[in-house]
Formats: sequence, structure tokens, C-alpha cells
Amino acid sequence: MTPLTITSRDAATGPVLEITGDLDYTTAPELRHDLDRLTLAAGQQLVLDLTGLAFCDSSGISALLAARSRAIEFDATVALAAVPANTARILRIVGLDQVFAIYPDAAAAVARDFPGHRSA
Repeated sequence: MTPLTITSRDAATGPVLEITGDLDYTTAPELRHDLDRLTLAAGQQLVLDLTGLAFCDSSGISALLAARSRAIEFDATVALAAVPANTARILRIVGLDQVFAIYPDAAAAVARDFPGHRSA
């Protein structure tokens, strides 16, 4: 088991949460806790950078959906960046690749001119 680490930074488009380690039944509450403390402005985009994500189970997927719900509360959007192949496969199987904006990396997610970027 790889410990979960969540690091927050600001980008021009909104906050970026770098999530590393295992996002599972035991650690998903940590992400939910950080999301509950997060304030977004209308039109911002929350980016979840999954570059260092080692494992994600159904509880982790639920936490990602909670991030989407939190963004919607603030009239903001959410994007996933650098989704590992195994997690991307799960997202495709359950149709969440149609729900989340997915980018190859965090830089692309915060680039206003990246193809497919959803402007506020």
C-alpha cells in the first residue's frame, strides 16, 4: 500500500490537487476532507493531477465524483490530468470518461488554448 498524499497549488484556471499513492476505501475520506475545505470561484476549473496515482478502487472513483459534485456546487468544472492507464480503463468501462474532462497532463489541463479546454 502506497500512502496517499494530496498537494494543492494554484493555477490561473483554479486549484490543482496532485494526488499520489493509493486512493481506496481507507484513503478516499482524506480526499473528500480536502474537497470539503476547498473553495472555488464560479468559472474556475479544479484539476486533479493523477500522475502519481498508484491504485484507485471504487471508493476512489466515488471520491473523484465527489470532486465533480463539489465543483458543480460552485459553478465550476473539474478535470482529470495524467490518468493512469488502469484507472482510465475503469473510467471508460463505467462511462465516466464522458463525464470528466481528461487531459494528458496538468499543464494541458490548465492551458487555456489546449484543444478541448472548456472555458468558463
